Amino acid sequence: MTAAFFRGRRRRAAAAAGAVTFGLVVLSACDKPTPMATLTVGSSTVQSEASCYEDGGAIDQKDLADCLGKSGKTIKATVDDKLHIGVDPKIADHGWTVFVDGQPALGKMTKTYRTLQAGGFFQGGKDEVKISIVEVGDREALGVWNFTLKNNS
Repeated sequence: MTAAFFRGRRRRAAAAAGAVTFGLVVLSACDKPTPMATLTVGSSTVQSEASCYEDGGAIDQKDLADCLGKSGKTIKATVDDKLHIGVDPKIADHGWTVFVDGQPALGKMTKTYRTLQAGGFFQGGKDEVKISIVEVGDREALGVWNFTLKNNS
């Protein structure tokens, strides 16, 4: 075999190694997905990643209002429907609560689901409410998932 053959082979091997290294760098720059939260009414389901999430760290208190104000996926319900809220086990491990229109509505829960009467959210004749699922630590918010619940009555 000639020296040129081995030089070409080394160049191809070096190019392949460089491509693999570049690919790993690109992949490491990707954000990993956040845990998911889900709302279900009847046969309709909407699922979302977090609007704000610090992967185990606390959301700065001044940023929490902005996080609660972000829009989310919409689901429709009548006042007679049941609203099923589901969270990833990672969220349930810390605990979570529900905010309605930016205000706390329920105490801290550690199960992965909760079923509520949808009509309770439409009190006062509201046609639409913002539901935020907030992962909570000891005294801080760790993540926020936003949804909109529309009255379909």
